Amino acid sequence: MNVPKIPIGKWIESLEAWLETNAGPLFEGIKLVIGSTVNGLADAFNFLPPLLMIALITVIAFWIGRTRLALFSLIGLFLVYNLGYWEHTMETLALVLTASLISILFGVPLGIWCSRNDKVQKTVTPVLDFMQTMPAFVYLLPAVAFFSLGVVPGVIASVIFGIPPTIRLTNLGIRQVPADLVEAADAFGSTPMQKLYKLQLPIAAPTIMAGINQTIMLSLSMVVIASMIGAQGVGADVYRAVTQAKTGVGFEAGLAVVVLAIILDRITQNLVNKKREG
Repeated sequence: MNVPKIPIGKWIESLEAWLETNAGPLFEGIKLVIGSTVNGLADAFNFLPPLLMIALITVIAFWIGRTRLALFSLIGLFLVYNLGYWEHTMETLALVLTASLISILFGVPLGIWCSRNDKVQKTVTPVLDFMQTMPAFVYLLPAVAFFSLGVVPGVIASVIFGIPPTIRLTNLGIRQVPADLVEAADAFGSTPMQKLYKLQLPIAAPTIMAGINQTIMLSLSMVVIASMIGAQGVGADVYRAVTQAKTGVGFEAGLAVVVLAIILDRITQNLVNKKREG
């Protein structure tokens, strides 16, 4: 007995065609905002001389993580500069920061909403499971269809791939606030907004920061994949080395990604530790 195939693929393509026809101005607006943000950040990072930028990042690393993180940042970034990947690394940093900022702006409020409403949480959780388990390459197809080639579809794909941890851990952190503290706030007549901003968010901040840390790492992991659709940065160098079978060039470019990933990871982790100590 032959069971007719459910035309899920055709439904998705029809939805994509409908969105392209009816939501064109919206996509153009999103493309303009994201493209301007990425290019603005990249220009700002590359405006300062590389050695001055390295010194600035080293000072920030020392202020947040003290000696070892500052020393690693100094050596690692100087190595990136010496290998000739400084400009592309700054472009990658701009792409990752833009994707992370969008994820935070949408992820934290959605996580707060999930923590306040069980029905919303039950609805959002399967969507997050889908977003985290769907192969990342699949996100490139609609992103290219709606935003053409370039950094914008790379940012969009990075947001879709990286936003779930921020939503999940924001929800988790607020739900783990001790019930007796919430009851005490209610007893003193706190409004829901006062309770959120003065009690729940400060206590949940370390957990939320851990989610943001994971979002940044996942966004950075999309760098090479996003280079396949025109996103610039170190990912493009890695992808070019793979297609041309240049092992040495691929290793050097990959090393730049590793240095950037470790610095971002350690900075956000130390911010989490500072929140916990506070």
